[in-house]
Amino acid sequence: MISKELNETLTRTGPGTEAGEVMRRYWQPAALSDELAGNRPVVPVKLLGENLVLFRDDDGELGLIDRACPHRGADLCFGRLEDNGLRCPFHGWHFNRDGQCVEQPGEPEGSKMHEQIKTTSYPVVEKNGIIFAYMGPGEPPEFPNFDCFRAPDTHVFAFKGLWECNWLQAMEVGIDPAHASFLHRFLEDEDPADSYGKQFRDKAADTDIPMTKLLRDYPRPDITVEETEYGMRIIALRHLDNGKTHVRITNQIFPEAISIPMSREMIITQWHVPVDDENCYWYSMFTSFTDPVNKELMREQRLKEHRLPDYAPLKNKRNSYGFDPEEQMRETYTGMGLDINVHDQWAVESPGPIFDRTKEHLGKTDVAIIRYRRMMRAAIASLKEGNTDGLPMLNGTPPGDIYGPISNDTIGDREKWREVSAASDAERRAACTGWNAKV
Repeated sequence: MISKELNETLTRTGPGTEAGEVMRRYWQPAALSDELAGNRPVVPVKLLGENLVLFRDDDGELGLIDRACPHRGADLCFGRLEDNGLRCPFHGWHFNRDGQCVEQPGEPEGSKMHEQIKTTSYPVVEKNGIIFAYMGPGEPPEFPNFDCFRAPDTHVFAFKGLWECNWLQAMEVGIDPAHASFLHRFLEDEDPADSYGKQFRDKAADTDIPMTKLLRDYPRPDITVEETEYGMRIIALRHLDNGKTHVRITNQIFPEAISIPMSREMIITQWHVPVDDENCYWYSMFTSFTDPVNKELMREQRLKEHRLPDYAPLKNKRNSYGFDPEEQMRETYTGMGLDINVHDQWAVESPGPIFDRTKEHLGKTDVAIIRYRRMMRAAIASLKEGNTDGLPMLNGTPPGDIYGPISNDTIGDREKWREVSAASDAERRAACTGWNAKV
């Protein structure tokens, strides 16, 4: 358990908060490129507690500015997209993508007042279906050379979903390898052929044991954590009865992303982005090492489970996440269907918007959660001292020199699991088609 004060420090991310100041030093997912499709590419964005509006101007360039017009606070999400910027319908004040007011048509002829009016604006960059924003001071950091950023657009599918909880409890489920043996336990093993784009519905690498059975039969992984230049490498070893070991390597990418293996051909990089202190979006980039992804199919699958325009899941606390006691007896551990996103959603939303961590009791399998919180505390302390020494990717190796990260799922000799894992990833990269995954 931790103190109420520390819980507040770790979870609050609005302007002026300590964790929020850390997050503002990194690129944050702000929207999907899909959200700007159509004749009027203007969408509201709430990010780290700030109300913003994202738009694409006549040149195809992106702007992210304060949602409230600096004149009298009218909502610029209803602005007129014209003259290569956004014009407030209230009095016609016109803003470019840098937030600069370039025209005040109702003011006296020759007025220069507009030159003194500039609203909040943030740099934005589009990467393989996700638009990222930098909300911190100074020049933005460069992007790391992660596989999800280096792969061509044809090999990456991006999506997002809304969860009604604080970002920290959402992120922490992704760095908890033990939960998969229970929360995602399937009581029957099915053919995963019709589950394109879903995790844990495939056979464990290099064996005929379905992943669902492996997680069910071996629920006590040995978990170790290694700190890296990007955050943490989390290693979960499930020792099988035949002298082999199932090795699963996931990664925590500081401050709030994870990278997990989905299959031998695909990894998922996922951010848990604060909307405000009680809601967050997960943004996922599915990256294929072999064939181009079937974006239409993957999007169709996800939209069957989410509503637009807010990407809220159709299964939620208001309909008990689709809980079926008969299913819980015979098919799944949760009784909430086959989509593990719903399982995770229930696990992170049911403790409440911000879990009272003065009541929690962490065990040995929570080692990554403990290490992560220490890492965030170190980053907060570092910024308070006026430096970035405690911030991964900003305190040493230039982000552009950071590749991977290696997320893997394989089986091999118990005593040689590191060699087996490295060889498995090398094999995957060597077989990569369509783009250069080698580093």
